Amino acid sequence: MIIMKSDATKEQIDHVIREIEKYGLRADVSQGDYRTVIGLIGDERGVPFDHFAVLPGVKEARMVETPYKLITREYARMAGDQSERRIIKVGDVRIGGDEPVFIAGPCAVESKAQLMTIAEGVKKAGAHILRGGIFKPRTSVHSFQGLGAAGEDEAEEALTWMREAGDRYEMPVVTEIRGESQVDLVAKYVDIIQIGARNMYDQDLLIAVARKKKPILYKRHFGAGIEEFLSFAEYMVAEDNKDIILCERGILPLGKGKSYTRYTLDLAAVPVIQKETYLPVIIDPSHAAGRRDLIFNLSCAGIAVGACGLIVEVHHNPEEALVDSAQQITPAECKELITACRQIHKAIGGRKNGG
Repeated sequence: MIIMKSDATKEQIDHVIREIEKYGLRADVSQGDYRTVIGLIGDERGVPFDHFAVLPGVKEARMVETPYKLITREYARMAGDQSERRIIKVGDVRIGGDEPVFIAGPCAVESKAQLMTIAEGVKKAGAHILRGGIFKPRTSVHSFQGLGAAGEDEAEEALTWMREAGDRYEMPVVTEIRGESQVDLVAKYVDIIQIGARNMYDQDLLIAVARKKKPILYKRHFGAGIEEFLSFAEYMVAEDNKDIILCERGILPLGKGKSYTRYTLDLAAVPVIQKETYLPVIIDPSHAAGRRDLIFNLSCAGIAVGACGLIVEVHHNPEEALVDSAQQITPAECKELITACRQIHKAIGGRKNGG
């Protein structure tokens, strides 16, 4: 990072940016109340940092050792941002603020009537944001792929239902995107774009979604380490989109663990990540557990370790759900879960596990 002097002029900052671009790099400019910090984006091998250090208006040129430079707490602090974490505003909802945020809805949107019924239920339960899957990544080609698989017209109709449900019940909406061809269509209707675990490594998709300048719910791959997770999140921040909601959704279990849970929820990842970055972290207990009788316990544990919120799968009649029926809870169970999580958050004093 290049730290500018507190009295650096705009001309001096622009000159530094031009020098960075001469080496085929891009500049991320963070302007705080007291100083400007410029991050370098690209292959830094062969870059003469000593040259940058003596440019007019530069206070210091400093190496950042982690591969995820733009989302570190150190980078934010150098720019004068002393806040514990970034607050992402979606309508009236503040993700990363003083209260946990609850995202709930069906795993898959099956019909307009089903979506409206569930939306009303989760709103009454206390949820802040409505989720619903339209494009479903599935392991088997023979499984229900979501209404979006039927064609663009069907996908757009389902997205209009999401928008209508969100507007009717005054909740922002989020849905998962499966490929670059869906970016423009989905961005027209939703407030938050979700990138699922299977697409965590898709650099082109990350960049395309980030350029829409909408908040992104970004899930950790079930086989990814924390450094990988944060490093790939950097692709989106490098496109000048810092409204990234990180989501821990479980990692591959050891041995015969999958006989008991679908994945292993990495609770320790929540405080660890929040010590590394200013981005908010939520958990997905539904995919981690794979069974509804564990959702309550994992949700409470997630809030207890400092998660900024939850994303849970809810269906008014889970036994009849077309996708993941075993891990979806009812609206009544969702209300019980939200009530308990709020009590836990209050009991620990709303403590945030920041660095």
